[in-house]
Amino acid sequence: MKVMLVNGSPHKDGTTSRALDEVQRALEADGIEVGRFWVGAKPIAGCLGCGHCAKHAGECVFGDVVNDFNRLAADYDGFVFGTPVHYAAASGAITSFMDRSFYSQACGGVHMYPFKPAATVVVARRGGCSSTFDQLNKYYTIVQMPVISASYWNMVYGTSAEEAERDEEGMRTMRVLGHNMAYFLKCRQAADEAGVERPEPEPPARTSFIR
Repeated sequence: MKVMLVNGSPHKDGTTSRALDEVQRALEADGIEVGRFWVGAKPIAGCLGCGHCAKHAGECVFGDVVNDFNRLAADYDGFVFGTPVHYAAASGAITSFMDRSFYSQACGGVHMYPFKPAATVVVARRGGCSSTFDQLNKYYTIVQMPVISASYWNMVYGTSAEEAERDEEGMRTMRVLGHNMAYFLKCRQAADEAGVERPEPEPPARTSFIR
């Protein structure tokens, strides 16, 4: 079983990375393999709604980190998306990244996310964690991903990795999150081995509010 940790900060080794480190330690202690993916510091374009992904098996028209990630993500069993707080919201990079990753996999018929557990990790100097946490969780609940919780909302405070170390409650929350993710994955594996079938998908139904 493998979990991908995604760092949506432009700073590769900052507070977001330090928070994810703590999640990784808990996952690995429970026998879960961990991969890391950094979205990088280069600009990431937002979705154009061009439909390219629907015609090319989920490949986004922009040949950048989103396609790189999608190719890797199909082989993972769970995900943790981490972001710093920018203006009481997720970073522009992780927002564009997730918009295009989630949209392209659904429109392209790849469906690499449904029934795989996911979690959000947010870091901030002071405020905006709760709104950012809610923002990213919406991605998971639109594609049938179980959302993994911890003993508190998954947030860490600090302006540097060193300061994040001093947030004892935040670090504990990251460890609880990692252990809970590992537990869920093992439960899902046990269910699969016991022959518990996942729900059959219903045909799509779209209702417009404009009549």
